[in-house]
Order: sequence, then C-alpha cells, then structure tokens
Amino acid sequence: MDPAAATDPGQSGVPGVDRPVCVLVGAPGAGKTTVGRLLAARLGVEFADTDEQIERTAGKPISDIFVDDGEDHFRALERAAVAEALATRRGVLALGGGAVLAEATRALLLAHLVVFLSVELPDAAKRTGLSAARPLLAINPRATMRQLLAERRPLYEEVADVVVPTDRIDPEQVTETVLAALDDLRAQS
Repeated sequence: MDPAAATDPGQSGVPGVDRPVCVLVGAPGAGKTTVGRLLAARLGVEFADTDEQIERTAGKPISDIFVDDGEDHFRALERAAVAEALATRRGVLALGGGAVLAEATRALLLAHLVVFLSVELPDAAKRTGLSAARPLLAINPRATMRQLLAERRPLYEEVADVVVPTDRIDPEQVTETVLAALDDLRAQS
C-alpha cells in the first residue's frame, strides 16, 4: 500500500470520505494494539486504541472501572469512545474486544473498513496470560475466554470486511497480511 495514499484522508478505504484507514476488531489476545501500532507505522499514519482513550478519560485502568463502576458503566464509556474515535480519528483504530457487543457500535462500523483479527483459544490464552488485569477473565479464565470467543465471533464477522487469522504467526506477519488485504480491497474499489 502506498503510505502517501493512507495519509490522505480521502484515501482511507472509501474514496472521498474522511475516516480511519481501517478499524481493528477482535477478541482479547488477537493482537489489535500490537498489530495496530505496526500497521500505523508502516502506513505512516497515527494509531489510536479506544481502550487507552477510555483509561485516559476515566483516569484509571479498565479493570478498576469494572470493579468501581461496573460493566454497564464501562460499556457506556466504550460506546462513547468508539463513536468519537470513528468520527474524529484518522489512521488505524483498534477497538476493545467487547466494543462489538453494542448494536449502535456495529451500525457505525458498517460505514468503515473493518479488519477482524481472529484468534483461537490456545493463542488467546497464551497472549493474554488469562490475566486478572482483564476484568472479564478474572473468574475461571479459560472457560470465560472460550465462551467469549464463541459469543463474539459472529459479531466480529458481521462487521468485518476482512478476516485475518493471527494464530501461530507473529505480529509482523499479521501486519503483512492486513496490508495485503487492504491493497486487495483498494484494487477492487
């Protein structure tokens, strides 16, 4: 992909429309933040992560938001952060793993180029370490991750223009695959 084209807001996936180059979705451990940073660097564009934005806005980690304020409060913050980022961010945007749970978010994503970074349980478990820092994995992490993957996969697929498996390959290889997919999509439009 031509990095100069990616930095032109009019060349962000939909001709003549000013929006992110692409939006990354996927489960915890899929590599959205890692691949997003690599992808943005390769394209010469900015990178934004809605989870990081939520933590800055709330002034505390997501795990603390879950404990102190509850999941419903976190999801409200997440919906607002995603809507704002989709409207104002350029470059590569990574969404939190649960962002697709909101119907309003899924509707907004239909107007964007979305890449689903797919991950299966063994790789997701290795990458997240089934960490208690991830609030939804605090109790029975392996079973919770299995259920989370099964429940969310159809939602990720619903919004995705491209599905990129991330299992058993390193972030650089995933980035190359995403770049190739973006090139293919541009060639088709």
